[in-house]
Amino acid sequence: MKQTALLNLLIGIFIVETGFFLVESGMLTEPGMAWRIGFFILMPLALAVLIWLRLRWAAMACVIYATVGLALDIATIIQVTTKDSEVGVSLIANVISGLFNFLLIVFGGRSFLGVDPGRRL
Repeated sequence: MKQTALLNLLIGIFIVETGFFLVESGMLTEPGMAWRIGFFILMPLALAVLIWLRLRWAAMACVIYATVGLALDIATIIQVTTKDSEVGVSLIANVISGLFNFLLIVFGGRSFLGVDPGRRL
């Protein structure tokens, strides 16, 4: 399993999302923000722990998480570029997060589907 790559990507997502929430600190007071904190901040940490424990199925959980995250990033990028007049921090954070999510899909999928030729069932 490509443990190092997956851990680095999950930590990158955690840093980008935490930084975005700290910059947009007014967003934390809105109702319904608990799910966003749980999904974007706590979930990468939980997945990183599972990857660190070398659980093979955790790579597939990373792919599922990153797919949802990438869809949200793409939707947010489209909304920011078409509707909002202020595109600064939100656009940059979502582009970087989308890149991390895409790479997490690629490396997580390869890690989950890749079988070591030396190992036999």
